[in-house]
Amino acid sequence: MVTAFGVSCLFLVCYLIHHYQVGSIPFSGQGWVRPLYFTLLISHIILAALIVPLALTALYRGLNAQFDKHVKITRWALPIWLYVSVSGVIVYVMPYQLY
Repeated sequence: MVTAFGVSCLFLVCYLIHHYQVGSIPFSGQGWVRPLYFTLLISHIILAALIVPLALTALYRGLNAQFDKHVKITRWALPIWLYVSVSGVIVYVMPYQLY
């Protein structure tokens, strides 16, 4: 789990460097796909910000053998993290592949 956390931190650093250098690509899709894209994007951003303190708390509690508290927070953190992971890929691919 510590390795997974480290890889996630490495990804975040690479992501921030990439967007600092390249900027962002505007979404040019029209019709029904446009509100879908922005719904995914907004929910992804909000939940990605929320997962940071959840992951840090879960890591802290796991490393300090507070397993009952660790389990309580990871029940929320895991599904949020999975959604952020999948929606991030979708949000990244949509501007490049759809239009």
